[in-house]
Amino acid sequence: MARVLVVGGGIAGLWTAVKAADAGHDVELVTKAELAEGSTRYAQGGIAAAIFPDDSARRHFADTMDAGAGLADPAAVGVLCDEGPARVRDLIRFGVGFDRGESGLHRGLEAAHSRARILHAGGDATGAVIEAALVGTVRRRAVAIAEGAMLIDLAVTAGRVTGAIVLDAAGRRRVHTADVVVLATGGSGCLYRHTTNPTVATGDGVAAAWRAGAAVADLEFTQFHPTALAAPGTPLISEAVRGEGAVLRDAGGERFLLAIDPRGELAPRDVVARAVWRRVREQGGTPVRLDATALGGDFLAARFPSIDRATREAGFDWSREPVPVTPAAHYAMGGIATDLDGRTSLPGLLAVGECARTGVHGANRLASNSLLEAAVFADRAARAIEAASTIPSLPEHAHPQVASSHERSPVDRRELQELMWANVGLERDEAGLAAAAERLAAWTAAEPVDRRSAEDRNLLDLARLTVAAARARRASVGAHFRTDAPAAASGASIAEPELEAA
Repeated sequence: MARVLVVGGGIAGLWTAVKAADAGHDVELVTKAELAEGSTRYAQGGIAAAIFPDDSARRHFADTMDAGAGLADPAAVGVLCDEGPARVRDLIRFGVGFDRGESGLHRGLEAAHSRARILHAGGDATGAVIEAALVGTVRRRAVAIAEGAMLIDLAVTAGRVTGAIVLDAAGRRRVHTADVVVLATGGSGCLYRHTTNPTVATGDGVAAAWRAGAAVADLEFTQFHPTALAAPGTPLISEAVRGEGAVLRDAGGERFLLAIDPRGELAPRDVVARAVWRRVREQGGTPVRLDATALGGDFLAARFPSIDRATREAGFDWSREPVPVTPAAHYAMGGIATDLDGRTSLPGLLAVGECARTGVHGANRLASNSLLEAAVFADRAARAIEAASTIPSLPEHAHPQVASSHERSPVDRRELQELMWANVGLERDEAGLAAAAERLAAWTAAEPVDRRSAEDRNLLDLARLTVAAARARRASVGAHFRTDAPAAASGASIAEPELEAA
């Protein structure tokens, strides 16, 4: 049996820890905040799976491939859709109580799904319910848990990952040795000024893996959610609200999405987000508004209790008035390149969840596939631990080199987030990307001595890598939209770009 170190406490990390412990491995789980903190607990919409009689894995596959804009890996999508129903049944066994109606499990509809297949719990608290169930499950296992332990770097010996260097809760550097390290560190939404992510989402695992020499891919594909509340903290307003019938209106009250895509508010996220972004600019900065008033106050409070509370705390009564919304960075489609069992290009290192690039999402993630991806591929990774020393067959990915200036100043996180939002956001062009690369090259990050400085180093590394990837991808596709480059034909297969130095 192996000594397994899992880094991250969301659905992907918890699932891996539980299944690895059940297989008899010696498991340690470290997380930089409290165990229940992370993006999973904030997931509102639900988890997609083809479990209903009028649905099928084949339909789910087709919807996922279509949303991915020609870049989703069919083999990975097939695994996701075929194994997804079994992982949902596992969640129920772990104690997740999905919402039910008179005819059984309740299901919702979200953008780009051809069927209503989204299971939810607690109305709009699906992620929190799943997180609580998995935290309880892992605490009942023989898993050593270290909270407040910040990943600094991976330990590599003779080309193999042999553990991780972390800062513990007391600020001391410690090396956690392991036969296998599983990174489940989540996304990097904090690269951007506006994000729906919690403050822990600083891309720690992706940055550490890249510094250790692991292949990374698709970092140019950041999904921007079209409907975050335009209020401090940009709280998410789930796509499920639009699935229930809410619509988007411009300053003149017009429902403008129908003129852009016949699916209207339920077009793929990249389409809706860019439409909102452009209409706001056309209106001189006046926000677009989400109109859910037709759904009624009682329904909104019962179906979306968390969102109902958030809108009211921000000073809005969304049952009586449309509320202002803005796009915000939401999900990283790219990350550490893995095979279908979570293995990376470095022996001894696995990656699961949002920090992994499995190929499932392509250029644009289908709504509510993220929790499913984490469960499906974490389950496979736990079963592949014994084979983690074998280097998998992965597509060729360039290991990007990023430039830095000889005269550098300390990075300022707020300035970095503003720069990424302005130049590497929903729309990009070469001039803006080149300016971003030059500014990023002039910054330096201090040697990490605490969580803040470690996160700043990771954000700077990831910002440089993201800009390099965006410059290399010269055609617009999915969430990567360049105003100076043509859009790729829908459904076309596009080769992985060669990443150049920023």
